[in-house]
Amino acid sequence: MKVGFIGLGTMGGHMAFNARTKGGFEMIVHDLRREASLRHVDAGAVWADDVATLAREADIVLTSLPGPKEAESVGEALAANMRPGCPWFDLSTNSPTVVRRLHASFAAKGIPMLDAPVSGGPSGAKSGKLALLVGGERAVFERYKHVLDSIGDQVIYIGPIGAGSVAKLVHNMAGYATQTALAEVFTLGVKAGVDPVELWAAVRQCSLGRQRTFDRLGKQFLQGKFDPPDFALKLAHKDCMLATELGREIGVPMRIANLTVAEMTEALNRGWGERDSRIPMLLQEERAGVKIAVPAEAVEAVLKRDG
Repeated sequence: MKVGFIGLGTMGGHMAFNARTKGGFEMIVHDLRREASLRHVDAGAVWADDVATLAREADIVLTSLPGPKEAESVGEALAANMRPGCPWFDLSTNSPTVVRRLHASFAAKGIPMLDAPVSGGPSGAKSGKLALLVGGERAVFERYKHVLDSIGDQVIYIGPIGAGSVAKLVHNMAGYATQTALAEVFTLGVKAGVDPVELWAAVRQCSLGRQRTFDRLGKQFLQGKFDPPDFALKLAHKDCMLATELGREIGVPMRIANLTVAEMTEALNRGWGERDSRIPMLLQEERAGVKIAVPAEAVEAVLKRDG
C-alpha cells in the first residue's frame, strides 16, 4: 500500500516519518517547502512535485494542514485526481462544516473522506503517543485503521463525518478554558501569600487533582443524576463566594470565578441548593437546547474499556 502524505510541518512531519519508519509503508510525500521532505526521502519516501501527482499515485491520502482554507484548497486538487475508492483522511484540526461539505463533494465522486484530527502535540506526534479522533464511514475506518495505528496509539472512531472534528474542538476549548481558570485561581493563591510550588503540590493532591478531568463528567452530568449529592450546591456556593471575596480583598481580578458564582447563584434560586454541586451544568443544557442523560452502564463501559 502506498501512503500519500501532504503537509510535513511540525506535526505532519513526525506523523509521516513514523508511517514510513515504524509502519513500514511505501510513502509519497508533498509539502509547499521541498526542504521539509528531505529526511523523508532519506528514509525511502518519494517526493511528489504537486498534490495532483500524489493523488494519482497514492492508495490512501493523509493530510496535516493549518486549517479549513488549506484543506479546501488541497481538497480541490485531490478531488480532481484521486481514484474512486481511494480514501482521504484529513488529520487537520478543521471546521466540522467544511469537513461535511468536502465529504459530500467527495462522496459524489466515489471517494471516501474522513476527518481524523489528532491530539498530543509535537512530542506526541514524534513519539507516536497520539490520539486520532475519527469521523466518517466506519467500514472505511476499519479497513485502513492499521495505517492510522502507525502514527498514533489511540485511534478512536467517534461517529459520522465531522464527529472527529467536533470532538477535537470540544477537547481543545475545554483545555484552554481550564487553563484560563487555573491562571486566575493560581494568581489568587500566590498573591494571598502561598508559595507557587507548594500551592501546586497541594492542589494536585486534592480531589480535583487526583481525577482525570473528563472522568468527572461521568457520574453526575453525563447521567443527568444530581441526587443524592456528593457535595451540596449550597456548600460549593459558599466556598466559591469565599474565594471571590478573597480576590476582592487582595485585588485579584476573578472573571471566571465570578461567572461561576453567578451560575451557582442562579441554580440556588431554582431551589437546587440541596442537590449536587454540579447541578448548575443543567443551566447550560437549557440554554443550548439539549438534554444529556446516558445510562450508567454506558459510562461504566467506557471507563472499563479505557482503564
